[in-house]
Amino acid sequence: MAAEPKYQRRKEDRPQEIADAAFSEFAKKGYSATRIDDVAKRAGVSKGLTYLYYKTKEDLFKAVIRSFVSPRLDALIEMIETTELSAEAFLRGPFLEFAKSVPHTPARMLVRLLVAEGPKHPDLIAWYWENVVSRGLGAIRSIIEKGVENGEFRESALDDFPHLLISPVIFSMLWKQLFEDHAPMDTDAFFDGHIDLLLNGIRKPS
Repeated sequence: MAAEPKYQRRKEDRPQEIADAAFSEFAKKGYSATRIDDVAKRAGVSKGLTYLYYKTKEDLFKAVIRSFVSPRLDALIEMIETTELSAEAFLRGPFLEFAKSVPHTPARMLVRLLVAEGPKHPDLIAWYWENVVSRGLGAIRSIIEKGVENGEFRESALDDFPHLLISPVIFSMLWKQLFEDHAPMDTDAFFDGHIDLLLNGIRKPS
């Protein structure tokens, strides 16, 4: 059987290749300074072809989020919705594994972008809140509620602030961006300690 022509294979890959190029440009130059021309050049396509798939730079940013962040978040949410583990076992297992992986993913560069340039682009921040942050917080809140309902956890500040479970993830990414050369952080041990402190504090006495 004859091999499929290269251009036919590439056509299906082009949107992802352009999104990959956009991520590289955003990471290198920041959101505001990145031009569609730069993204097209890095992707090895024409500017017109880039516009065929992504009408605006905002569309490119959203494509980056969908490529690098959304799949991981979707997988975590699905695990929370389908798990048969107890709340504590889930938080010490799949959730902790997820948290430990994040600082080693491209998400760390996106956090830097959002912190540095988010205030200048409120529409992007609103979109990121709706499609990433609020969904993640809602899923984490549901596992905490499960723990309270089944008698594992007592009511606590975590009921209102599931942010407490993900705050070390954000902190560790910022630390690595700013201070890693001066004080390297063992993020795995940091997450272990944080989860242990929280769960020991909210565990309901038997």
